[in-house]
Amino acid sequence: MAQAVKRLFPGVKVAIGPAIEDGFYYDFAKAEPFAPEDLAKIEAAMRDIVSADYPFERQELPREQAIAFFRERGEPYKVEILEGLDAPRVSLYRQGDFIDLCRGPHVPSTGHVKYFKLLSSSGAYWRGDERNPMLQRIYGTAWPTQEELEKHVWRLEEAKKRDHRKLGRELDLYVFHDVSPGAPVWLPHGWTLVRELERFVREVLDARGYQEISTPILVNKRLWEQSGHWEHFRENMFLVESEEQTFGLKPMNCPESTLVYRHALRSYRDLPLRFSDMGRLHRNERSGTLTGLFRVRQFTQDDAHIYCRLDQLQDEITSLLELVREWYKTFDLQPSFKLATRPAKRLGTEAQWDAAEAALHQALKANGLAYQLDPGEGTFYGPKIDVDIQDALGRRWQVATIQVDFQQPDRFALEYIDADGQAKRPVMVHRAIFGSFERFVGILTEHYAGAFPTWLAPVQARVLPVSEKHQEYGRAVYAKLRDARVRGELDDRNEKLGYRIREAQLKKVPYMLVVGERESQNGTVSLRHRTGEDRGAIPLDRVLADLAREIATRASGLTVGRS
Repeated sequence: MAQAVKRLFPGVKVAIGPAIEDGFYYDFAKAEPFAPEDLAKIEAAMRDIVSADYPFERQELPREQAIAFFRERGEPYKVEILEGLDAPRVSLYRQGDFIDLCRGPHVPSTGHVKYFKLLSSSGAYWRGDERNPMLQRIYGTAWPTQEELEKHVWRLEEAKKRDHRKLGRELDLYVFHDVSPGAPVWLPHGWTLVRELERFVREVLDARGYQEISTPILVNKRLWEQSGHWEHFRENMFLVESEEQTFGLKPMNCPESTLVYRHALRSYRDLPLRFSDMGRLHRNERSGTLTGLFRVRQFTQDDAHIYCRLDQLQDEITSLLELVREWYKTFDLQPSFKLATRPAKRLGTEAQWDAAEAALHQALKANGLAYQLDPGEGTFYGPKIDVDIQDALGRRWQVATIQVDFQQPDRFALEYIDADGQAKRPVMVHRAIFGSFERFVGILTEHYAGAFPTWLAPVQARVLPVSEKHQEYGRAVYAKLRDARVRGELDDRNEKLGYRIREAQLKKVPYMLVVGERESQNGTVSLRHRTGEDRGAIPLDRVLADLAREIATRASGLTVGRS
């Protein structure tokens, strides 16, 4: 691609062009953005280069000689890259009349790269720093076969249709406002989703012995200094000055949960203690990084902190791994696991880190779970198991985390009285499964393409009288939906029935209950699914019973009227 760009736009300077997941990009110094017709020309030139089947020829040079080479060719970004490298020699690759800096290795020749497509272009700051020049980035993708390329392009197009920002507007879920950047304003339909997820969390955790707590949002910096967050996380916090004291809006719940633990004298018989805290958090993300519900400044976590004895740690981690798998099964999401180990900058002793990492390793192995190692990516206070989920399009999202922490109990001097009468330190386990409700709603919106299962759907059924003379029966049906605690709507507007059915389908309402003369006389409804499937006339009582069962079991499919 870079060779094609240089052919078509000789004055352009090349910067950097790495491979990324499912594709690649290259940044160019160009005064004007690339237009869509430019991408078409570049792709055509790329195919000419493929047809020419230029061999890739590798050459090694001393770094200083390579710097002189690119300086002479007027490529300042290559010079800057080379000047930042700590290597005596570097490799260059030639393909026809084009030479570039690259580590390699490459395929034998350009003729081997046949199945590719340019996707888009956008502005990008050099090295991701807004103080640097704005460059023009072109994204592309390449695959071993045409079939794989077409499948990937289909996934990209489908992802555009499922974009939670687009569906959030169409389904009236939430809005953002410039008076509070990065903080969603939840509309009634969106807040219904959050409330249903909270209800799900509470039901599952109540059954597993969790106790829900609530802790302050605004906390004196003393707590953050004691926990270590002031040293390691202060730049991500919103700070408030009041009465000559500094407070921080909490970016996480863990230090506050220690206040609950210290509230009472704890015995070994009291452990494990499992505290759930669905607290609202704030993190000072840069405005340029905010992305819909996926990257926000204000969010709520389904957080929990478990305090246990060391001999209970394996059982608690095992229980959490079971919980993760059970939890995601409800949403038809497949989890995979990564073990993130000690980072370079961390708290605690090597012995503590050895014990924490060993506990996570052993729990994963004991449960027969395959996992990847993620060296150096643990938190500053402990290693963690990170959980990715795979959505309906095969995309992976990092959501859940299970973290073993010996540091907070030490820093807050947490104790319990053991069977021998001696004071001991508990182990602290941090865990979140949704991650944040905001991000998880965004993921679910794209996973389901806005067509949420009935138990989650903001509107579960819409009643549609055929005409004005059927409105009385329509109101009676609507009243029965409400009595059955079904989230229903009555659409008795003076619009054609087909128009109202189509609108309900666009709003992803699971069920439409059409009522006309025959239904009024027989106590039935004509049932339609949002998919367009028409189930015909069904007794209203049966529809209500089926709906109640589908909602209560949190079924993933539409089952009403099928049995």
